[in-house]
Amino acid sequence: MKLYNLKDHNEQVSFAQAVTQGLGKQQGLFFPHELPEFSLTEIDEMLNQDFVSRSAKILSAFIGDEIPQQILEERVRAAFAFPAPVAQVESDVGCLELFHGPTLAFKDFGGRFMAQMLTHISGDKPVTILTATSGDTGAAVAHAFYGLENVRVVILYPRGKISPLQEKLFCTLGGNIETVAIDGDFDACQALVKQAFDDEELKTALGLNSANSINISRLLAQICYYFEAVAQLPQGARNQLVIS
Repeated sequence: MKLYNLKDHNEQVSFAQAVTQGLGKQQGLFFPHELPEFSLTEIDEMLNQDFVSRSAKILSAFIGDEIPQQILEERVRAAFAFPAPVAQVESDVGCLELFHGPTLAFKDFGGRFMAQMLTHISGDKPVTILTATSGDTGAAVAHAFYGLENVRVVILYPRGKISPLQEKLFCTLGGNIETVAIDGDFDACQALVKQAFDDEELKTALGLNSANSINISRLLAQICYYFEAVAQLPQGARNQLVIS
């Protein structure tokens, strides 16, 4: 998979590089050079597969041969270890439930897939996840990376400015998860994170990664649950779906 920096098209990276770097020069996002296309026959076949198998095929179309299919499917299975059911609200309205993960947020999908990708790519090389949160992201990242080898997670959050439940979700894990309450708002937390990432020597020494929502692995993971929504519809209604 080849990606380019949206702010500097001359900067081109592999999927592995995009996952480990997060952002490119000038804080640019990485975007695929080409978007995969599926035929209607392929889509019909995928919709008849289970969530994990279908997701692995979709993600493989983006990632290519950088990660072998069998390993990718194993990593997807570890990441998507919970369902995403569609609840019927009215006869023609359904709700895709994305709160069945460990932190009750849709960010569990992206966070857990990124954790699986980053640990696979990094191997035995130590990684430090440094991120700021106003609630949901911290919990999702903490649970996604909790207990993984060679990964240290440091989460900054504004003291007294997140809900007690959110705080308990990521402040009570221990192990490789460290949390720091900052006397200030979320912007103050973000400023400290940015200062750390602007220090190239520190960034290299600690193997810093922010694990924030702009990481390509988190974005790709979120494609998969839209297909899961379609797969749960009656076959005759699939062409009539409107996501809103």
